[in-house]
Amino acid sequence: MPQVMEFKLPDLGEGLTEAEIVRWLVAVGDVVAIDQPVVEVETAKAMVEVPCPYGGVVTARFGEEGEELPVGAPLITVAVGVQSAPEAGTAPEDEAEGSGTAPRPLIGYGSDHSRPARRRRVRPVTAAVSAPVAAPAAAPAPVAAAPVAPAAPVAAAAPAGPVPVISPLVRKLAKDGGVDLRALHGSGPEGLILRADVEAALAALTAPAPAPAAAPAAVAAQGERIPLKGLRGAVAEKLSRSRREIPDATCWVDADATELMAARAAMNAVGGPKISVLALLARICTAALAKYPELNSTVDLAAKEIVRLPSVHLGFAAQTERGLVVPVVRDAQDRNPESLSAEFARLTELARAGKLAPADLTGGTFTLNNYGVFGVDGSTPIINHPEAAMLGVGRIIDKPWVHQGQLAVRKVVQLSLTFDHRVCDGGTAGGFLRHVADCVESPAVLLRSL
Repeated sequence: MPQVMEFKLPDLGEGLTEAEIVRWLVAVGDVVAIDQPVVEVETAKAMVEVPCPYGGVVTARFGEEGEELPVGAPLITVAVGVQSAPEAGTAPEDEAEGSGTAPRPLIGYGSDHSRPARRRRVRPVTAAVSAPVAAPAAAPAPVAAAPVAPAAPVAAAAPAGPVPVISPLVRKLAKDGGVDLRALHGSGPEGLILRADVEAALAALTAPAPAPAAAPAAVAAQGERIPLKGLRGAVAEKLSRSRREIPDATCWVDADATELMAARAAMNAVGGPKISVLALLARICTAALAKYPELNSTVDLAAKEIVRLPSVHLGFAAQTERGLVVPVVRDAQDRNPESLSAEFARLTELARAGKLAPADLTGGTFTLNNYGVFGVDGSTPIINHPEAAMLGVGRIIDKPWVHQGQLAVRKVVQLSLTFDHRVCDGGTAGGFLRHVADCVESPAVLLRSL
């Protein structure tokens, strides 16, 4: 006998507690296979296709596209053991045991769903398949109609007997105007219909619909309201927490990037995969963090400890249609510029397609923020909590610069470091930033630090 199994929104990892339904991939009555994606959801971190651990016929869906559901809320129910939508009159028994098809664990989300299904009372499959996708919302409260100018007294029902009209002019006026005289109550003696009654009825028929009442000034002044949820809500919460907890400070320096750009051009001239400026800056960062490990750390407030981290998981800011996200390059300290370029390109493509996994957006230990792509020189960014520092890079442009005692036009970039003042003092932060600037101005310094 088929058994109706309920599939709930699983824990998508990384502490996420809710997700928004973006697109249903199945409809009620569809046959689904085990581990087939059934819905696309958007979490605060990424877009995720959620696979169902059961195979059978979808009997109900819960939630509409655009609706936000908490983890553990029902997503769909599936009649396990049914290979197609049943015909009328083929409902299973009220009490159903397992059909012999044990539910498989949900791939990628642990094994919570691998426990045997419990005995449960189920509804007939036919009724479930024909049920609406979601329960209808409660009917909204009735909206009060705008007042309409009273017409001539209009009868609820046409009176029996002759119409009480004497004047042929009144009859002609009513006929030309399309007024049903039997529907009027006359205002004359004994209900006699007068010309004024017909004219009032005509005025009511031709009166324009009243304009909607204007919104109160206080409401109109508030403007558009945009829900602070999903990615935007997660970013807001993280930045607010960073400001609340981290006493940050920023220092900056201008650097001559002419030699760095020349070195990149020489590296790309020999063939092979192209190396990006971001990859070279990332390699410089990992070398500087090896020299100044205080900045690759986090603060454990509960234990009142600074935790220095053994690996550099380098986050980088990527602008997408969904907003700003920070993918993470794992173990960046072990990668060369070519490997870093390839990983930056891969993660950026996934970010723009909205296909980054939650694990790709968490666990960073240091962030590299290239805001120069927006055409700006400098910034004082907010630290990506719970990290301890962020290096910002402005645009690289031609500027007058004193080089070897002579005024020359050089490629200049502004570098800024925002750091958690709890993990180090200004001397350490300044030393880190100066080392980065020295490597930018003379890439040979980087070779000495490797």
